[in-house]
Amino acid sequence: MPRNWALWRRPKRFVVFLIVSELIAVAWLAIAFVNASAPSVLDWLRFAILTAGATAHIQLTRRQEERRRNAGGRVLIDLTAVWIVPAAIILPVPLTILVVGLVRAQRWFVARRPAHNFVYSTVAHMLAASLAHQVFVALGPHDWGALGIGGSLVEFAWMLVAGLVYEGVQIVYIGTVIALAAPENANARTVLGSPADNVLEAITIGLGAVTAILLVIMPPAVAIMAVVTVVFNRLAEIEQLQADVRTDPKTQVANMRGWTESAERALSRASKAADPVAILMIDLDHFKWINDTFGHPAGDDVLRNLAQLLDEVTRPSDVVGRFGGEEFLVLLPGTDQAAATVAGERIRAAVAALRIRTTNKRGEWTLVSERTASIGVAVFPEHGDSLPGLMQAADAAVYEAKESGRNQVRIARPPQPPASPPREAKHASH
Repeated sequence: MPRNWALWRRPKRFVVFLIVSELIAVAWLAIAFVNASAPSVLDWLRFAILTAGATAHIQLTRRQEERRRNAGGRVLIDLTAVWIVPAAIILPVPLTILVVGLVRAQRWFVARRPAHNFVYSTVAHMLAASLAHQVFVALGPHDWGALGIGGSLVEFAWMLVAGLVYEGVQIVYIGTVIALAAPENANARTVLGSPADNVLEAITIGLGAVTAILLVIMPPAVAIMAVVTVVFNRLAEIEQLQADVRTDPKTQVANMRGWTESAERALSRASKAADPVAILMIDLDHFKWINDTFGHPAGDDVLRNLAQLLDEVTRPSDVVGRFGGEEFLVLLPGTDQAAATVAGERIRAAVAALRIRTTNKRGEWTLVSERTASIGVAVFPEHGDSLPGLMQAADAAVYEAKESGRNQVRIARPPQPPASPPREAKHASH
């Protein structure tokens, strides 16, 4: 999130998009509300069951949710889709919007976010739910009580379509505003979340579909879903804590613990298969000058952008980690010295082309560019047969790059054989 949370301190594009999109969404919701049929007694009963289940879920997981949100630094998947998706599928638009409003009102007390952000995301949930409802209704009619095997498969497909609409609208609506709020930090991970985040969202929507089926076929069984969501919330928190232990909080790449675990596994596999493994050590040149000139918040932005750049220019199988300070490590499985050198040059050129929008010491927007990096390359087994040995070799290569003028890639030197012990002099006996 940007450091200035007040709406009027945000970028103009962000403010314009937020206001215009909210007006369009509210207009759509108003039209859908007016054109909707009046809820029946059964609709109100189902609404009460969903609201009770959602309230139990939110209140029983309040502490867990606070810890998840306080962790920060990542896209947060709100597990209340378990209750909003069935509302979108089963209930008329007015009650669907009311379910979202009641759920979000309870979330406000643990959200700890600027009011305009919370209102915007609430409108996004309402818009996504109402559009999912309209799509599902258009694919009808839906008579679940008279379904055969073929009909069940068709209905299941329509529920998946509604879930995809619900998810897709939120990705476009919320993802765009996240990118506009902090364009200097925008990338696929910060806007769309990690693969694990999206799997979690897909599971949550799937549980919502199950809740919808139970609500129609066996309403009392919805109470089971309240228990399931509490357990699922706890599992999500555990997964997040496990990821946080291995993640650098400032840059969101692996910390030394996480990177070392991956590197040790890669070396073990390479040793058994006689495959090469390369390590790149990247040291940003003159980083202290950035902190002294623009301030430490600008230095943090530079580190975040460098981490994002490394994630973008490397392969999915490569592992990026923060070594400490302005130094980063990249593990390249199955990479020999020639390929590692090419990768190092590609990273060096990409760093030189970085243009980072940040703030100076007075809080004014500024641009940091023309930065360079010194890169050391070490390859298993040529430069070491252990992770500490390879890291030491890559570190020595970085120092050579810096001593030779910086902004270059250097290959580590082969390890020197240990010196033989001095031979004892032989004296002739007399």
